[in-house]
Amino acid sequence: MKITGAMVFDPKEGFVSRELCIREGLIVQQAEGEVRAPGCYLIPGLTDLHFHGCVGEDFSDATAGGLQKMADYELSRGITQICPAGMTLGEDTLTAICRNAAAHRAKEPGGAELVGVNLEGPFLCKAKKGAQNEAFLHDPDLDMLHRLQQAAQGMVKLVTLAAEQPGALEFIQGARQEGVTVSLGHTTADYDTACAAYKAGARQATHLFNAMPPFTHREPGVVGAAFDYPEVKVELISDGVHIHPSVVRAVFRLFGKDRVILISDSLRATGMPDGRYPFGGQEIEVRGNRATMAGDPNTLAGSVSDLLACLKTAVSFGIPLADAVTAAAVNPAKVLGIYHRLGSLDVGKQANVAVLDEHLELKAVLFHGDLVSGSLD
Repeated sequence: MKITGAMVFDPKEGFVSRELCIREGLIVQQAEGEVRAPGCYLIPGLTDLHFHGCVGEDFSDATAGGLQKMADYELSRGITQICPAGMTLGEDTLTAICRNAAAHRAKEPGGAELVGVNLEGPFLCKAKKGAQNEAFLHDPDLDMLHRLQQAAQGMVKLVTLAAEQPGALEFIQGARQEGVTVSLGHTTADYDTACAAYKAGARQATHLFNAMPPFTHREPGVVGAAFDYPEVKVELISDGVHIHPSVVRAVFRLFGKDRVILISDSLRATGMPDGRYPFGGQEIEVRGNRATMAGDPNTLAGSVSDLLACLKTAVSFGIPLADAVTAAAVNPAKVLGIYHRLGSLDVGKQANVAVLDEHLELKAVLFHGDLVSGSLD
């Protein structure tokens, strides 16, 4: 298949007018059978490396059917790779989550490809726990991480850490040996403590600005420390609720498009009506695009926007489309170690493609070259 008439995303040049050729599930130099897509944008299938759930399901429920339903929904929204996040829960529950992920991966059941597991807890601090359940908070524990990695059969790719907790630096070094990227978050760490963690090998910041000290001119905290270490990438929830539009623009200017990772941090209420929903042993209340802890309207509990919606919101805030695609497709694929086969539309990579119309509405999704959602004219 050869898709013509569209603007095709290129990691170096932005969007270019060229044809996209697909054969046997891969992007190739030449192909037969022309399909026209005038006025459309062709972008790589997105990768969400930090979300909890959607369509009434949560990764932390550790059910096979729930994970499948999540994968199917994400794929239908142009998110072709997923790395769902667990919550701060007991080790038995976290083990079940990891085992469920490994079993899902082994089955290759369809839907968005499960490319990793993100452990957002339990190695966080009480003061910045946010919506996490403090009953299960735990000091950094390499032995626990190793057990969870074994249960996940090596699929744990990310873990969030409060850098001020005892044993944090040793944990960072050990996590790297497990093949796990450490991200600082849910933390009261000041600038110096965060710098020590990044020097030790932490390489990310979890949902920047949220659940961490503010970025001020005398106390730059985790945000300032992340900026000072060029190898560090930062997650950003661009749902129109968690981060002010001006700050979204500032983050892209401050860190550059190659260091920002758009995430959804979406909850089971994503794709569902307003109401109350269970959340990590607690309960959240959803009104419109805002989710808060039940009874505490000032504590945000994640988002109800999927990653494609967050990308569109970032663009509406003034972020160039090519930069937003870089942050939602290229950068997370690099962090998860899958960029050699996914995350761009380069020749030789898997043909996971989202087709957007001129208004950035999702028109079609191709997965391994097959049309799985929408239509092409």
